[in-house]
Amino acid sequence: MKYLPAIVVFVLMVSTGMSLDRSEFIANWRRLTSAMWARLLLVTFIVPPALALALAQVLPVGLAAMVGLFLIAVAPGAPLMIRNAAKRGFDMQMAASYQVWSALLVPIMIPLLVGGAAWLYRRDIWISPLEVLPVVAEKQFAPLLAGMALMHFAPGFSTKVRRPLNVAGNVVLTVVLIALLIKMGPALESVSPWVAIAALALAAGCVSAARVLIPSVPTLAFSNVNRHVGLALLLSGAHFRNAQNMLPAIAAYAIAAPLVMALYAKWMSRSPRSMARSQE
Repeated sequence: MKYLPAIVVFVLMVSTGMSLDRSEFIANWRRLTSAMWARLLLVTFIVPPALALALAQVLPVGLAAMVGLFLIAVAPGAPLMIRNAAKRGFDMQMAASYQVWSALLVPIMIPLLVGGAAWLYRRDIWISPLEVLPVVAEKQFAPLLAGMALMHFAPGFSTKVRRPLNVAGNVVLTVVLIALLIKMGPALESVSPWVAIAALALAAGCVSAARVLIPSVPTLAFSNVNRHVGLALLLSGAHFRNAQNMLPAIAAYAIAAPLVMALYAKWMSRSPRSMARSQE
């Protein structure tokens, strides 16, 4: 059971890699202008952590919850983001482009953001880029590249197995998520209403920031909510003494994000013109 979640995520990411179109993937990098990439940097790495700190100032969530939400906010690009986007009807190729872009920047931005926030609060915390890079490589780059390589060198085999892999992975993932929710029961029970509200506000803020600054690409707003919960947990355990007290806030976001994504996808589905733009 210990390694099952990692195996399932790897299999699903390989299946996703098999489904990517390399020409569309590259075209999405060229589609966004320099100004749009700058705004995307803002909505991905600057607005969410700033919002997490601001929410902690106006809501009585406590220091541990503030740090937990901040770690979520600085860690974009959940491993199954591409799959979630495709499942909700958004542009999978664009979501993949966003995930690769954000993953390339994560080892640079997380140390800068955490170090800057620590300096602001007169703390001494440093996260090495070499600590973040292996997590990103293992959970995102390796399986995606493996799937794309299989599709390139063995297209017939890849086309045949990607759907069964995806179905099997989704079934096992559902079982794993139920087991994890049961295991996280004590942490979820200790989530205060204020922390739950803060988590929902952070997720909604991630959507809203992208919708305001990059309204022409709805997929990016959806993708921006998919923060890397696993990486946030890893960083909290490695660098903070009261990591256990941060778990309720991280768990609250893990529940809030899918809810906000579902509401956003439902709202977008009622606007065929907007959803059509996300597929262009």
